[in-house]
Amino acid sequence: MAYTIIDCYTDEPAGLGVPPYLGTYSRYITGYLDEDVNYLTIDDLRLWKKFNGIIHETKKSQKTDITTYNLSANHKNVNEILQKTDTLIVVLGVHVPGKYLSAIPGTLHEIIPMISGLKCKKILTGPAVFGTQLFGGKFHEKADLSVFDKVSYEMFNFLYKDVKEYSVKGASIIKQIPDIRMIEIETGHGCDIGKCSFCTEPIKNKVEFREKEDVLNEVIEFYKLGARYFRLGKQTCFYTLSYAVSLLEEIHSHCPDIKVLHIDNVNPVKVVMDKKNDFAITKAIVKYCTSGNIAAFGVESFDLEVVKANTLNTSPQVAYEAIKILNKFGAERGPDGMPKFLPGINIIFGLRNETKKTHEENMKWLSRVYDEGLMLRRINIRQVAIFEGTSLFDEGKDKFLRKNKKFYWKWRNEIRQKIDWPMLQRVVPSGTVLTNCYAEIYDGNTTFCRQFGTYPLIVGVKGRLPLKQFYDLEITGHMLRSITGKVVVEREVEVKN
Repeated sequence: MAYTIIDCYTDEPAGLGVPPYLGTYSRYITGYLDEDVNYLTIDDLRLWKKFNGIIHETKKSQKTDITTYNLSANHKNVNEILQKTDTLIVVLGVHVPGKYLSAIPGTLHEIIPMISGLKCKKILTGPAVFGTQLFGGKFHEKADLSVFDKVSYEMFNFLYKDVKEYSVKGASIIKQIPDIRMIEIETGHGCDIGKCSFCTEPIKNKVEFREKEDVLNEVIEFYKLGARYFRLGKQTCFYTLSYAVSLLEEIHSHCPDIKVLHIDNVNPVKVVMDKKNDFAITKAIVKYCTSGNIAAFGVESFDLEVVKANTLNTSPQVAYEAIKILNKFGAERGPDGMPKFLPGINIIFGLRNETKKTHEENMKWLSRVYDEGLMLRRINIRQVAIFEGTSLFDEGKDKFLRKNKKFYWKWRNEIRQKIDWPMLQRVVPSGTVLTNCYAEIYDGNTTFCRQFGTYPLIVGVKGRLPLKQFYDLEITGHMLRSITGKVVVEREVEVKN
């Protein structure tokens, strides 16, 4: 049986699989099949369909074509591979739409015409089974799925007793990816609070955690295969892990020259509760993870009326206390030039009971954070994407999204101008040197670089630097969410992973 996986990339409340991240779905499925599996990306298919598999050089006046940037090692043989495929597995789905520097996730409307003529069994899996949408402020994408012989999330939603084996075997997929990938490691799924009106995580998964040894073994296997960039990110709250401290200790012990080890989602309530243990988890993260690390706080809104109406996970006061705690322990600048461990804030517009007061409350609390000299590494602002099965879809749908849509850009811009811009100058003052910045794409005569990490800063550098090389950059200026810099050190080309 010849199997082929097409990775169209995934982005969920708990888990990121958009390059340079490598998500879990394709890896687990590869381990489960326990056979030679061909791995293709949506970029491979775009190159095949649009340019007959030929890579075209970017002209000096052009921006890098990020639709065909993330090619697998199989990109020259797409047609041959697909013709020999017996079962085609499409991994697809975006539930938390974002803006990606060097990748564009595939959509149902895009992939279906590409595969409709193939004479093989076709399976759709991943978050798209529950809906997918590349843009916030909309309902999920509608498409005719009859081209697929099976549409199933459960088919590959493996029990953790099985993931123990599949995750290690499936690590071999990295051999089919020529560029550096940050490996997204799953520690658990489901949400132990699980009531946010817009969130799809409780729909997909019940609360369950992997055994520490299973997580550690997967990291070690990738490490043996050359991977050096990791994020313990596929969970709703890292602090919920009973073994969080010992896991970090053991990864540090077994994988001594990891270049990046970061986390992702954190519930502010859990950070405050960690006080009972003398902030053991926060201290361990600062000690054993690499600098530039961020705890993504799903605050969503600082308006108590919105918090209550949408059963959000944290109150404004608790979020503020958690921000102070992370600043206390993580504000020190690390060897890569970034503070060691800072909070990031997620804000969503379009939730139930949102009014003009909602923006006022958001600005009040964010201004308090700034005025007290605290740091936020980033503020993600988006309009809610609405999916069937969530309570928001069942009760109210896009009522408030439609009502306040005319204010969205004004509200967002005020946060960007009054909070983001001065905050960025505090987090990375001019003259700061950020080490190991990876030259990723061109936009005309500008090269955009960033460190590998969780939500790394984009640095614009004048001139066209050789791509896919590392540079140390001195910061020279600040935009609303990005920065400018100049090269102070050009590093040797790094071997993949």
